[in-house]
Amino acid sequence: MSDDMTLYQRDPQYIPRIAAVHDMCGYGKCSLTAAIPILSAAGCDVCPVPTALFSAHTKYRVFTFHDTTAILDGYLDAWQQEDVDIDGVYSGFLGSAEQVEIIKRLYREYPRALRLVDPVMGDAGAMYPTYTKELCAATGELADGADVLMPNLTEASLLTGRDYPGQNIDDSQVERILGDLLSLGAKHVVLKGIDREDGTLRNYVASRDEGAAAKHELVHDKLPYMIHGTGDAFASSLCGALMAGRTLPESARIAGEFVRHAMEHTRHQPHFEDRGVSFELDLGELTQLVR
Repeated sequence: MSDDMTLYQRDPQYIPRIAAVHDMCGYGKCSLTAAIPILSAAGCDVCPVPTALFSAHTKYRVFTFHDTTAILDGYLDAWQQEDVDIDGVYSGFLGSAEQVEIIKRLYREYPRALRLVDPVMGDAGAMYPTYTKELCAATGELADGADVLMPNLTEASLLTGRDYPGQNIDDSQVERILGDLLSLGAKHVVLKGIDREDGTLRNYVASRDEGAAAKHELVHDKLPYMIHGTGDAFASSLCGALMAGRTLPESARIAGEFVRHAMEHTRHQPHFEDRGVSFELDLGELTQLVR
């Protein structure tokens, strides 16, 4: 890994393989239904490890939920028997605390793989409906050794034991949160979703080697509506850009703009507030990274 935060050196003829440890959501694009097309557009071979099956995302009033923990060891046993190789482990929404051990198993069996952790636990100051304090605590164990840890402010608060501060935080607060996250053992942190009510959204990138004070600030125009699934689209496109050989700050910038463009297209779709982010028309942005 070089000093410019290039975490992956891409051979232009090689297609890297990513174990995507996320749930599968039948309707309302998020998790695997975001990770598979977005990473594929960035030239990655996506190998799903489904942590749960949902009929629709949890913002819907009615949804079904099936925890897949019982099948995952056998699933990975089969990979080992077929000598499946992996270049990155990208984890997100988990169905149970026991699934953290599944991710740690992947780390042991693929020690050279990048550890890309989106600690999907909640938003807007609240945990997601299927999450518990036990599951959040287990998810927090993945911060130690993560090559990239990508929390929003709610998840950063859960990981560090802080009270949720809201989205409008100043630079000194950002640095304290980044420092606390790095102290958990993450090599790099991307803190998402700072909103100072000035018409922009800010994300911050920091590394353990440089420290929180040397943070990179990425500023994007804010749109006047919110859409479910943008966090998954952001993390997936960031991982795709990283695997295309871009630096981490550049990858965070690319991901922020990809999500903004996708949100602009989403508002033209029926029931867009519930449907999830419509990124299909913007996948070419990511394909251009590897052409």
